[in-house]
Order: sequence, then C-alpha cells, then structure tokens
Amino acid sequence: METSNQLTDNCLDSSLSIHLNQKVVQPSGVEQETNHSLSECFFLLGFSDWPSLQPLLFALILFCYLLTLVGNSALVFLAVRDPHLHAPMYYFLCHLALVDVCFTTSVVPLLLANLWGWARALSRAGCMTQLYISLALGSTECVLLAVMALDRSAAVCRPLHYTALASPSLCRALAAASWLGGFTNSLAQTILLGTRQLCGPRGVDHFICELPALLKLACGGGGTVEQQMFAARVVILLVPCSVILVSYGTVGGAVWRMKSQTGRRKAMGTCSSHLTAVCLFYGSAIYTYLQPTHSYSQGQGKFVSLFYTVVTPALNPIIYTLRNKEVKGAAKRFLGTVEWRQR
Repeated sequence: METSNQLTDNCLDSSLSIHLNQKVVQPSGVEQETNHSLSECFFLLGFSDWPSLQPLLFALILFCYLLTLVGNSALVFLAVRDPHLHAPMYYFLCHLALVDVCFTTSVVPLLLANLWGWARALSRAGCMTQLYISLALGSTECVLLAVMALDRSAAVCRPLHYTALASPSLCRALAAASWLGGFTNSLAQTILLGTRQLCGPRGVDHFICELPALLKLACGGGGTVEQQMFAARVVILLVPCSVILVSYGTVGGAVWRMKSQTGRRKAMGTCSSHLTAVCLFYGSAIYTYLQPTHSYSQGQGKFVSLFYTVVTPALNPIIYTLRNKEVKGAAKRFLGTVEWRQR
C-alpha cells in the first residue's frame, strides 16, 4: 500500500507523461498497485499535439496575462480613486475586473507551465480544486454580466429614477449575489462530478481540469447525475443570458423612441461596450459547456477555452475604456496630477 506522500511524488514525477490510450505495464504483482496510484493522478496533455505552436502560444498567453493584470488593475485603481467614477456602473465594472484577474490567474500559471512540457500531472484533489475555482469564477462572471445589463437597462429606460433604483445597498447585494451564485453553482458541479467514476489512464486532453474534458473520462452513461450537471450549466448560462437579451431589448426600444440624436448616441455608447464583452464571453462559454459530452471536440475545445479564459479578460479593459469618456477623463486627471507633483 502506497503512502499519500508516495502518491504525491508519483503525480509530480515529470517522467510519467502518458498518452490517452497508453497502457502502464508493470511486473506481475505491482500492476494493480501502480494502477491505483495513477488513478489518483491527472495528466494534462495541453497543446502537445502542436509542439511547434507551443512557443508562440506561450508568448501570446503571457502577453495577454500581463495585459489582463495591468489593464484590470488600472481600471479598479481609477474607479476607486476618482469621484467621477463612483457610480453603480463602475462599481460593477470593478467587480468584473476583479473576477477577470482571479479567473485568468486560476488558469494561466498552470497553462504556461504546461507549454514547457509534454504533460503535467496533478493529484485528484489538485485537479478538483483547480476545476472548482476556475468554474466558480467563470460562473460569477456569467451572473455579473447579467447584473450589469440590468443596471444599463435601468440607466437608459428610467433615467429620472435611476439614482433611487441603483442604491448602494442594492448594488452591494447584487454583487454579493453574483459571487454567491457562481461559487454555489461550481460547488454543485464539482460535487456531482466527484460522484462519477472515471476510467482508464487519466490523460486529460486539455490544458486545465475543465468539466467537459473530465466528463470525457467518465465510465459509461452518466444517467441522472450528468443530467443534473447539464441542468446546472443551463441555469448558470442561459438564465443570465436571457436576462441580458431582455434588458437590451428594453434598451433598444427606449433608444428607438428617443427623439434626440445626442441621447441615442450616448445610450448606445453606454451599452455597446458591455454588449461586446457579453458576446465574446457567452459565445465561447455556451459552445464549450452546452454541448453534449459525446459530441464535445477536445481539440476545438482547447482553443475555445483559451479564448474565454485568456483573451476575453485581456480585452475587457480595452473594450470598456476605448469609448468611455469618463474613464479616459479619469486617466487624464490622474496623469495630470502625477505631472503636477513631479514639477
């Protein structure tokens, strides 16, 4: 019987790089023990099918990660520092920036390490922890984007009552509900996955422990458990998405009824950046998580996952500041203060 330390050493041993269908051959009498050891490990195969692409991916992903850290941190700094940005829109935007930084950080370090080798091993506990954290943060972003759409709808459709509607206490409650909903959904999904028996060599054809890739390793039909997991994914993706569609349908009607061209441009400018972020995030997330397990393509899935875990968080600060006069004004005021102090 191997000790827990021996199992950990086996999982961290870089020599245990395996194929999805590779069989571990050991002398008689040791085979069962070794298979038990490997059953506690997951081997992330990453982009090993494209070895020539790995250096380029490493550079691009590192660049996106640094852009995510710098862009989102700067956005939070400006929103906290400048009184002109002390509004519900920027309060929720700060939460989105925080989610993006944490979400990317839960994925990118492991991904960058994976790009240096053929496979990386994780213990079962480590894989489930990584799955729980990344899924919780991704789910939180789903709900938070819906909350932000409701905020924009209230601002455009009921401008005279917006200040009363978007009270600080309500904003805090909605932000807390986004985090709680995301982590609750992830906990349910992770627990349900833990009840499934996983078969064979644990070669995960992905760069992270992601739910669709892990479900590919499940033994036999999932039955009720897999249906419950799919229902949870439908709720966390399609319910917020429906809220967003209804909110922007209301915004579109309000804009259509506006007589002032200036008012129309201002309303569309306020909402277009958020709508762009929603399309980028939800398009890739729905493709990944709402496919039936048997039709999920792991090769395509890796690149789609790369988009919403790495690229979208890097683009969000650019999307929200490129056409936002208030954020650009706050940046100019800050730079002006820095220049004045240096004189």
